[in-house]
Amino acid sequence: MTDHVTTHQAEEDARNETIQIWLNGRLVPKADAVVSVYDSGFMLGDGVWEGLRLYDGVWAFADEHLDRLFEAALAIDLEIGLSKQNLMQALIDTQRANGMQTDAHARLMVTRGPKTRPFQHPSLSQQGPTIAIIMEHSAPNLPRPISLATVPHIRGLPMSQDPKLNSHSKLNCILACIAAEKAGADEALMLDVHGFVNTTNACNFFIVRKGEVWTSTGDYCMNGITRVKVIGLCRDASIPVFEKNFSLLDAYSADEAFLTGTFGAQTPVGQIDGRVIGDGTLGPITTKIHTLYKDLIARMAG
Repeated sequence: MTDHVTTHQAEEDARNETIQIWLNGRLVPKADAVVSVYDSGFMLGDGVWEGLRLYDGVWAFADEHLDRLFEAALAIDLEIGLSKQNLMQALIDTQRANGMQTDAHARLMVTRGPKTRPFQHPSLSQQGPTIAIIMEHSAPNLPRPISLATVPHIRGLPMSQDPKLNSHSKLNCILACIAAEKAGADEALMLDVHGFVNTTNACNFFIVRKGEVWTSTGDYCMNGITRVKVIGLCRDASIPVFEKNFSLLDAYSADEAFLTGTFGAQTPVGQIDGRVIGDGTLGPITTKIHTLYKDLIARMAG
């Protein structure tokens, strides 16, 4: 495909060249927001992160995002050193410093911090964590539905790298994305360890079949906050929704397909492995779910 798009495609915004970035308790210009080459995140991908979205002055589902961040930090034995309230205040301070009110995206990152020597052992990180917030003006701009290609890369088992962990180490997903690009698609559709349809390299995946919404069991994918919200909205609106195993055969013959994620909310899928899904456009149930989601955001912001 020549008109490559991504699930995080946004309008260009010149204001992002002069943003302030929160780094270890200080707001600094973008050009000055640097970390050491000895940092654990740079050297080893040793860290966790969250992406958050600003709608009408409110950071959507911030409590859930911060809860997930602290759970991930606990899982990898990383001491953040700040409370959830401290991090929430840092988000608000960064938002104010950049004059942002809506259509903004924040990437909140925590690494184990600089190492005393360039080796793996976590005991070599002795200076405390590195914490950064990159906040950009970011209005989604998707010119057409996403195309997916199935790739050989799978999300890991819990005993290797738990796929629920939002870690800095994203190489597996990056390799999946590269494979999809080389196959002429926008992003990768990844299977689970049993060969069932699972997730994409960047988002959670849903299909619609005969009025029912299906997504994976959730055992081998990121525990997406937008994913959970969509499942809840479907249940509240009496739209049948199932977390279940299903195959590529089911996906190819779906009436609709869409992705969920913090940035794009619900992103329509037009093709999978060259098969057009439905009529290749945004379907009616996906549209209804998107409307329900927007209503939820509006109630939260109101």
